[in-house]
Amino acid sequence: MNKDITILAIESSCDDTSVAVLRDKTVLSNVIASQKMHEEYGGVVPELASRAHMQNIVPVVHTALKRANVSLNELSAIAYTRGPGLLGSLLVGTSFAKSLAISLDIPLIDVNHLQGHVMATFLTENTPKFPFLCLLVSGGNSQIVKVTDYNCYEILGQTIDDAAGEAFDKCAKMMQLPYPGGAVIDKLAQQGDPHRFTFAKPHLAGYDYSFSGLKTSFLYFLRDNLKVNPNFIEENKVDLCASLQTTIIDILMAKLLKAATDFHIHEIAIGGGVSANSQLRQTMLQYGEKYHWNVHIPPFEYTTDNAAMIAISAYYKYLNRDFSSIDLPPFAKMTGEA
Repeated sequence: MNKDITILAIESSCDDTSVAVLRDKTVLSNVIASQKMHEEYGGVVPELASRAHMQNIVPVVHTALKRANVSLNELSAIAYTRGPGLLGSLLVGTSFAKSLAISLDIPLIDVNHLQGHVMATFLTENTPKFPFLCLLVSGGNSQIVKVTDYNCYEILGQTIDDAAGEAFDKCAKMMQLPYPGGAVIDKLAQQGDPHRFTFAKPHLAGYDYSFSGLKTSFLYFLRDNLKVNPNFIEENKVDLCASLQTTIIDILMAKLLKAATDFHIHEIAIGGGVSANSQLRQTMLQYGEKYHWNVHIPPFEYTTDNAAMIAISAYYKYLNRDFSSIDLPPFAKMTGEA
């Protein structure tokens, strides 16, 4: 009888310190320590983030093992996020993972952060069949990824400037909404008219995205209306949020629909922090019904940065004996095929 594969995974790409324990494909624990101090700065401060990771990593590992009821000598491998992300934050997770793997004399597995978001859909019972398309949307990335195997990815399109999550957060900042602005916009948008205001949409060939023009359009729209009415934002906040959110989702879905049609793929998934957006999740289901897609949406706990998605990615790499070198530098990008 084959021995269970038990993996401890570490995710430290940005401002959340997360550790998960996975036994085969079952998540035994998924612990996340968030850093609230960035809210007062309106964004993540890299130096503060890396310092907080150093404070959090040991207690979070301890808690994850305790909740999973797993001891260190039961682990089959240590997995970690190699990148992309903030270099200082990545260094903390990378260094800890390498040290732990060396001390336990077990394999080390590096995981691309973006692949982790794609693989989050395999943490559910309703997993996609190959090939499938994943709309990967987060604060730093907007991509359409074609997945033909657990470890085979092809980027069909991606943003040429800003990401959808960045557009949410920066437009929220223009309206002086709290950070992180994407979640605030989602909540306010539920009370507003999504067709009240119209903003610029890019006209790009292929499957690439662009959100810089939308941000500029939104900025100038606010500026012009504030000249006439200094209370314009406050008086129209819910409609502004609803219209902005609908515009961003329309841009995302138009390219996804084009890719699904061109490649004749009906297995469609979403991943990344923006996949927690309630309207995007609802729109995915509506498109699924209209275009006969099999839609795969991860639970909310696996949409943000979390170690469970790193663990499930590492599980399939473990099956391929795809282990990492201790000398591997702590950075990686998901470009083209991975």
